[in-house]
Amino acid sequence: MYDITIIGAGVSGIFAAHTLMEHSSGRVLLLDKGKPLEERSCPQERGLSCDCRDCSAYCGFGGLGRSEGKYNFTGDFGGELEEMFGPEALAELMNEVDRVLCLYGASAAEPYRTHSDKLADRASASGLKLLTSTVRHLGTKLSSQMLEGFQTALQSGIDMRFETTVSSIEQLKRGEGYRLHFPGGDTVDTKNLLLATGRSGSGWLPGILRPLGLEPRVTRLDLGLRLEMPGGQLDSILQETFETKLRYTETEFSATTYCMNPNGGIVRKRQEGLVMADGQNFRERDSGSRNLNFSLFIPRHFATLELANQYAAKIIGAVNRGGERIAVQRLADLLAGRRTTAAALAANSVQPSLEADPAQLTEELPVLYIQATLKFLEALERLLGCSINGDTLLYALDGKFYAPKMETDTDFQTALPGLYAIGDCSGRTHSLSQAAASGIHAARRLLRE
Repeated sequence: MYDITIIGAGVSGIFAAHTLMEHSSGRVLLLDKGKPLEERSCPQERGLSCDCRDCSAYCGFGGLGRSEGKYNFTGDFGGELEEMFGPEALAELMNEVDRVLCLYGASAAEPYRTHSDKLADRASASGLKLLTSTVRHLGTKLSSQMLEGFQTALQSGIDMRFETTVSSIEQLKRGEGYRLHFPGGDTVDTKNLLLATGRSGSGWLPGILRPLGLEPRVTRLDLGLRLEMPGGQLDSILQETFETKLRYTETEFSATTYCMNPNGGIVRKRQEGLVMADGQNFRERDSGSRNLNFSLFIPRHFATLELANQYAAKIIGAVNRGGERIAVQRLADLLAGRRTTAAALAANSVQPSLEADPAQLTEELPVLYIQATLKFLEALERLLGCSINGDTLLYALDGKFYAPKMETDTDFQTALPGLYAIGDCSGRTHSLSQAAASGIHAARRLLRE
């Protein structure tokens, strides 16, 4: 029998495993339906098609941490951990996350801060809130190198199995732990079980938990436009920081900037069978650009995962039109109520970094996403003291998906003893750093026991 089994080798799972490895001599097993790091390769990365089920872009060792590796050390956004633990405890956990990252080479990416007291005051006066963070942005190459060292270290201290699917979980009698059942009839017994399956396991998790009397429900979904503007448009607020994260709030909605990329570009992102406009940092490109891009996300909450998925498929799928279509419109055209044409796009001072279909976005999207974007831009103009360039491009649509929220205590333990839900599958963390911190925190709880 294992002392602790972790299902999911994404960020929360591997940080939990690392904490246990460093401080315990107990038997630990890490399972994942994906592949080890060196075998993770999505066919789309090689120009081939992918059915997106158990895709190596999302599953396998490191999970989404394999992508751009952007760790925001903050409680202002990215999850609920500051509410759960308080700012001081969260800061200590974030320091521990960074310590572990740097053990495996992350220190090669110098951290930067997104905070300025002077800018925060100016933002507040303009109707915006400046969200603060210390950021260590590894980029895809360094992130992969860091995870290579991470995986090697874990291989020497715990048991790991990949391409392994759990078909059911049985609670053993007298509180002795859990039995994991696998296709083919094999089983594994464990005293404690950490669920760390992230968003990619959200379709699997309800069916596994329902026989145990647990049911994750409320699900968050962020959708919004990705904006591409002249690189110098935000210079007056980027003088002291590499990027700025701003939030505009009204009674009906909030809109928050996400993934700001000075001198970056826009690429297609494929997830959940949908195609979206994603940002790419200049470090990820063969050459930089003169543009700046970011998404503006408006969160909505749904009673179930199914309803959230249906809404995303309806809105984004309508834009995709059964293919990989992305729609784009000039800001000046949107404000004037006219469709952007191919000729207008060709003559635009901001040349699109992604091939997209000139469109009239009011015919493509719910009014919420248009109104929220325009309200945010009005506040941004007050902050900048000048107008946003009318050649700014608005791409439809970007999205960020979440797992349903699980009911847990502040140590991430569910109503069943010894059964924990950490990282994004808890519905309480929405970033790499907070997912990692949740894994460390739950592992420490188990170590105390």
